[in-house]
Order: sequence, then C-alpha cells, then structure tokens
Amino acid sequence: MIQWDDFRFFIAAARSGSFSDAAPLTGADVATVSRRVARLETALKATLFVRSSTGLKLTAIGRNVLSECENIETLVSRLHEPVAQKLIAGTVRISASEGFGNIILAPLIPTLIEENPALSIELAANSGFLSPSIREVDIAVTLSADVDSRLIVEPLTTYRLGLYSSADYLKRCGKPRKIDDLLDHRIVGYVDDLLYAPELRYLEEIRPGLKPSLASTSINAQREIILHGGGIGILPKFIAGGLTRLFPQKISLERRFWIATHRDVAETARIRHVKKWMHNVVETSAAALR
Repeated sequence: MIQWDDFRFFIAAARSGSFSDAAPLTGADVATVSRRVARLETALKATLFVRSSTGLKLTAIGRNVLSECENIETLVSRLHEPVAQKLIAGTVRISASEGFGNIILAPLIPTLIEENPALSIELAANSGFLSPSIREVDIAVTLSADVDSRLIVEPLTTYRLGLYSSADYLKRCGKPRKIDDLLDHRIVGYVDDLLYAPELRYLEEIRPGLKPSLASTSINAQREIILHGGGIGILPKFIAGGLTRLFPQKISLERRFWIATHRDVAETARIRHVKKWMHNVVETSAAALR
C-alpha cells in the first residue's frame, strides 16, 4: 500500500539532491528519509533515484512522479486560497544573486514580515540560482529571461556596474591612466569556468584579454578582496560603497534582473504580494541600483 506521507520525503529529497539535505526539510533524520523513499519505491515498484557519491539523481520515472506531486501541490494551494480568504500567508522561497539578495532584499524583509505576520520568507542568496521550473523555489531573481514555458518571466530592474579599487591599492600601485594600463595591475574577478551566467563575463567588455589574477565565485568575496587592497575589479554599484571608481566616463556596464515564477503558483496571493513588494523594493533602491 502507498503511504501518502512518503511522497513528502520523496519531494524533499528530489529538490535538495540528497537525503542529508532533505532531513531538516522534513523534520526527520537521514535514516528516516532514506527509509521512507525506499518504501515508496517498493510500493510503486519503480526506482525513483540513482544514488551516487555526488548525491541523488532522478530517474525518468522519478521525474514523472515529481511532476505529478507538483500538480498535487498546486491543487492543494488552489484549494487553500479561498479557505484562507486570500490572506497573505504561507512560505515563499526566493532565489537571488548573492549581492542583490544580501544588500537589496535582506534589509527590507523584516518590514515585509511585520506587515504580513502570517507570511514566511526563505531567501537563498548565493552564487548561482535555484530553479522555479522544478519548484526548488517560488520566485527566482535571475540575470537572463528564462524561456521555459512553465515559467512566467518579467523584468524587475536594470542595474549598473563600474570599475573599482581601494584608495590603499591605488596609493601603493598607482592609478591607471588609460584602460590599457589595467594589464599591468592585479585584476579581481570571477572564476571563468565556474560562472553561473554568461552575463557575468565583464572583463572582455572592458579590454579584450583582460584576465583576473585574483578570482572568486562570490561577488561579496571579490568586494572584500578589492576593499582590502587586493586589486581592481568590476562590481555592481550597489555593493561598491567605500571604494574608488575608475574611468567612470568610459566604463559603465548595465545588466538586468528578471523575476521568474512557476505558472502553477504565480497567481497565489502570497506570490503576487511578494512580487509586488520586490518591485517596490527596487524602486526604493533605484539610486543604488541605477
């Protein structure tokens, strides 16, 4: 017999990619998650995951089962909406880039929760994005417009980037007078083969052949390296406070953030409210962003 609660453990494991990461999501220990998934596989007479040293990977049947589980989640959400009388309630998980999530969104989340005490926010602000198309998150703030038909994608805001260094570095190493002089300086940037979005390839736009000698996957780490005299690098304007901008008339890049939500949840009250809040946030932060 299928135990319906076993699907909850399966969904957590599918979205997190491992039994250990799924355990805190379910409130159970790792052994329980593994056992409940194994019991579900036995009941369905199917293998849902391929286990490996790198984690769990859904089989074709597993992907089908996850899709059906998401349909059930959507149905439950729709049934709940009229019962809740459109109250702004429940959990909204947001994926955003590290800098935008930490600097722009995080400081204003407390006010959002104070105004909507039945709402819970989970912010994944890190290098890379979680996917709303497979329901890892409810809302993703991305650097490109995803073309997945399962998603509703809309522009959020543009933001500007410039070339920055610290006063200490410029005092020690000298201020570049022309862009070609950057070839003689330490450049801070991303690890090229670990870029999670092509929009982050800034350096070639400034000067072909310009490569970082100090690199990190984290924009906050790059800022700290630059702030403490490590070199010169491209940063979004909204995290560059306390640094000296170089070539402001010649080097000014623009990128755009997009909001992506799964079509099945896009019209729920909590998602609509949080999306509206995010649009208000970027308007409040317009000077810092643009």
